[in-house]
Amino acid sequence: MRPGLPDKARIRMERLALRDALSVDERHDKSLSIAAKGADALTFAAGKTVSGFMPIRSEADLRPLMEALQDIGARLCLPVILDRETIVFREFAKDVPLVKTGFGTTGPDDSAAVLDPDLLLVPLAAFDANGNRIGYGAGHYDRAIAKLHAKGLDTTLIGIAFDCQEVPSVPAQPHDVALDAVLTESGMRYFNEKTAGRTAE
Repeated sequence: MRPGLPDKARIRMERLALRDALSVDERHDKSLSIAAKGADALTFAAGKTVSGFMPIRSEADLRPLMEALQDIGARLCLPVILDRETIVFREFAKDVPLVKTGFGTTGPDDSAAVLDPDLLLVPLAAFDANGNRIGYGAGHYDRAIAKLHAKGLDTTLIGIAFDCQEVPSVPAQPHDVALDAVLTESGMRYFNEKTAGRTAE
């Protein structure tokens, strides 16, 4: 632990170090568990738009989950970082080629349709039992969520993490938007009535 780091930065560093310490085989097995439990728990009308993400660094691999969701009627999209301030969500299908899209990420090129997700699967560094999260520090998802809300959309926010990323408490601020649920290898945990029993009708 490095002294003098702000609480969020310290927690981010500690939890990402734990995630990084998982072996490739452990991450693979846990990702498959996330896919199986997520496919069982997520319910939505056919045609609803779900944003996933391609894994970078030691993130959970959501490709099995996205394939399962597409098989049950989801319209998929992936986040694309346009610049330091902006994420858009471009439509993704199995045969869509991916290009480098900044910050180590990949996504569809600019010929793909831009969509507003009904359900947003959010990568994160840490989370707590109240649905508060710590991201990677750039604020891309915070700004994307704020823009969706500014459009009047009630996008469901589901954090994606491994169990080792849970912390007793995240130092949340008044402007922080809590997750509706979090999905780990142990299953789906709901934080409010919005997602308990329905995810994206």
